[in-house]
Amino acid sequence: MKELVKGFKDYLGEEAEKKAAIRNAIENLFKRYGFKPVETPIIEYEEFVRGENSNDEAVSDIFKLQDKGKRNLALRYEFTFQLKRLMQNQKLPFKRYQIGEVFRDEPVSGNRVRQFTQCDVDVVGSTVKDEAELLVIVKSLFTSLGIEPIILINNRKLLNEILDSQKIKENDRLQVLREIDKYDKLPEKEIKDNLKKFNAEKMLDLLKQGQSFFKKFESYKELITLMTYCKAYGIKVLFSPTLMRGLSYYNGNIFEIRVKGVKESLAGGGSYMFNGVQSTGISFGLDRILPIVKLKDKLNRYLIVSLNQDIQSIKLAQKLRKEGKIVNMFYGKPSKALEYANSYNLNKVIFVGAKEIKKKIFKVKDMKTGKEIKLTSDKEKK
Repeated sequence: MKELVKGFKDYLGEEAEKKAAIRNAIENLFKRYGFKPVETPIIEYEEFVRGENSNDEAVSDIFKLQDKGKRNLALRYEFTFQLKRLMQNQKLPFKRYQIGEVFRDEPVSGNRVRQFTQCDVDVVGSTVKDEAELLVIVKSLFTSLGIEPIILINNRKLLNEILDSQKIKENDRLQVLREIDKYDKLPEKEIKDNLKKFNAEKMLDLLKQGQSFFKKFESYKELITLMTYCKAYGIKVLFSPTLMRGLSYYNGNIFEIRVKGVKESLAGGGSYMFNGVQSTGISFGLDRILPIVKLKDKLNRYLIVSLNQDIQSIKLAQKLRKEGKIVNMFYGKPSKALEYANSYNLNKVIFVGAKEIKKKIFKVKDMKTGKEIKLTSDKEKK
């Protein structure tokens, strides 16, 4: 048997069902806020994938390939860059969501994998009001999944103003921001030593100052406005001056969603300019959410066991399916039926024999309690 490629994994059974349930919850929430679905190719021209962001870490980790025509192609590493094409000739604001697989050829560690399911929601032609609405979506989603999110915000223009005040060279700024982004991952002394190379060692101390320090910068007003709208929605956000977000195309407010006890962020995004149009978006990593969510399975799953009564068993199964029930069939040895039901979490078992058909009454065994109820042609009864 061939092993999985490093950084890739299979999902099956309860884990796959849980992933599908969370995906459905995310998609239904996006729809309730008026976002429309789109689908895009997994493979794009490498030049288009790289765009103007070739120095970004995520872009440097793209999977590259060639077709038979020797064209340089790449797997999509995210969905946002594809909006440059999708937004053409769309009435603004253009609100879209997309859920699907993205790929990054990066080192594998912890929850970092090379193929993961990304859930994006973006507004092309956005204002700060749309930013607040996206954060409401974040709050609503995680609360519905039983998770209390910590919503962090910052502003790229504010960071640039502070870099200006420290006279940091234009060519060094992206690297300075990358070093600061390691604030919760590396010792402070190590970060400061790295910042000395760019004469930016004071940056950390500046960013750790109180609100009065940031008030003097013009861009801080954008954060105040965002906080005001978030308060109107009844959600709490925290200003995090060391929050950077890795992608260089962000040009305004940026966001990151964390949860206590989890090292990696579970969602993130921000505002950006594409084709001269101000936009904003946020992305959920479904694979990172999956391990910390506990879903209560309220669905009954039936196993109909045919005791040499295949035709009648099929008729009963179809009747239950038309009523919206989940039904599996078992035609093997009856002695193996309960073992099969347990292995696939089928919590209701119905044996269909000649006696049951004659009386038109079927016993339904509950695999969790061991109790039996009776199923007639009309309904279940004790």
